[in-house]
Amino acid sequence: MEPYEKNIIPQIEAIYGNFTPLEKNIADFFIHNEEKMDLSSKSVSKRLYVSEASLSRFAKKCGYKGYREFIFCYEQRGQGGVKKPGSDNIKRVLNSYQELLNKSYSLIDEVQIGRVVKILTEKKRIYVYGKGSSGMVGMEMKLRFMRIGVNIEAITDEHIMKMNSVLLDEECGVIGITVSGKTEAVIDSLKAAKRCGASVILMTSHVEKKFQRFCDEVMLFAVKENLERGKAISPQFPILIMVDMIYSRMLRSDGFRRRETLHEYTMEALDER
Repeated sequence: MEPYEKNIIPQIEAIYGNFTPLEKNIADFFIHNEEKMDLSSKSVSKRLYVSEASLSRFAKKCGYKGYREFIFCYEQRGQGGVKKPGSDNIKRVLNSYQELLNKSYSLIDEVQIGRVVKILTEKKRIYVYGKGSSGMVGMEMKLRFMRIGVNIEAITDEHIMKMNSVLLDEECGVIGITVSGKTEAVIDSLKAAKRCGASVILMTSHVEKKFQRFCDEVMLFAVKENLERGKAISPQFPILIMVDMIYSRMLRSDGFRRRETLHEYTMEALDER
């Protein structure tokens, strides 16, 4: 993999909230500009109707000595001209993430995602089972999907998973998350859910024929050696990619305007003091 390039845009975005309205106008220009043009201070000041002194102050607020240094770094983005030094350990972590992104792209089944979204929208109640890191993803999934109107609950305790089977019927959907596909508490609970008539979805990185006997959908996410142990990177990463795919598709399915409105309402509720 090619060395990672330093990009000035994230630096601008990170301090965007500290800019004055005029500086935000300058920042928006540099963040969204994709054209090749004269970026001298004289040219940009005329284009944005700001003074050259304002450009200089903006550059200094971004951490540069002046506009000339700022624009030099800005023009190197995507050209391989400025390399960000990093230890082998940092590169190893970044390469692992890139590898998992590539694998995730290869495993995407858009037709299956559509079927899963149908289950999530049609069932009256959704339960997500997971332990450890998978359980944390289940909690994140709950927080995100309840914002768009899904009646969803995440369960991470295996005893509660067993007790929860009493509440299941054909109007429920159950999602089990296990990286290895061998978490007994989750697998056994999915079997129980199927016996109760619930729709069952398994998210895992390993396929076994036996899953077909009690799962309506087996969604594969990318895996890397020792991923479930969190040896190099978080084992949650490839699962969260899958959750994001489902969430994005759900937002754009039938009734998406209602879901977007619900999302806005819940975010406003969280912002209330």
